[in-house]
Amino acid sequence: MTPVDVRRGDSPLVLGLPHTGTFVPDDIFARLTPLGQTLGDTDWHVGRLYDGLLDGVTTVRANFHRYVIDANRDPSGASLYPGQNTTGLVPVTNFDGEPLWLEEPNDAEVEARRLAWHAPYHAALEAELERVRAIHGVAILYDCHSIRSNIPFLFDGTLPDFNIGTNNGETCAPVIEAVVAGICAGAEGYSSVLNGRFKGGWTTRHYGRPGDNIHAIQMELAQSTHLATEELPFAYDETKAERLRVHLKTILNSVADLAASLGGQS
Repeated sequence: MTPVDVRRGDSPLVLGLPHTGTFVPDDIFARLTPLGQTLGDTDWHVGRLYDGLLDGVTTVRANFHRYVIDANRDPSGASLYPGQNTTGLVPVTNFDGEPLWLEEPNDAEVEARRLAWHAPYHAALEAELERVRAIHGVAILYDCHSIRSNIPFLFDGTLPDFNIGTNNGETCAPVIEAVVAGICAGAEGYSSVLNGRFKGGWTTRHYGRPGDNIHAIQMELAQSTHLATEELPFAYDETKAERLRVHLKTILNSVADLAASLGGQS
């Protein structure tokens, strides 16, 4: 299994898909608890949700599961949210704080996994952003995520449907943030928040450099917006998803349309 799949296009937009992969090598899978082996914290069906919404979009997808190593975490192991519950570079618990491993990986194994899986994904993502920027003068990374809407270990109450992260406006031009937030706020029947519990993971924070004409924004969707149930088997709900895809298509096309006005900035 290759660490990453790239589908190359000519749009200024690049979709990052760090958490949709479900591949776990046999030797690692055997060390997961029975709960861990359910792979419950996958971003279920997110690739399907975004497929075909923007002509010419580039996608960079991690094939490996986040329990092998999390492609959206700082490779140094530093926490994204100091002082708050979160999961690490190789998570030791699931999103409910329950143990994942019969035997936790040591530092040497974490580093080996980083080199084998995390690094190739980010090498591919960086290469595509540079390629797109060379074409358009600007590249916009839209990082695609989903999560259960109720997880007391991570946050209080019910998560909004659209969770937009720009690390408090640092990772993209204000107009990108404003356009995405405006579309989400205007989506009838949906709730949204900008830089709430999820402000953008390591990917968004690492690549988002507006001064260098690389912009990044994260979208964390509540899984209740497109799944029949937020527990096993995490089935895709076609009716819910098609209703949501209308708004996601508007977001992607609107952001792509901004590129021309952003490409001349330095």
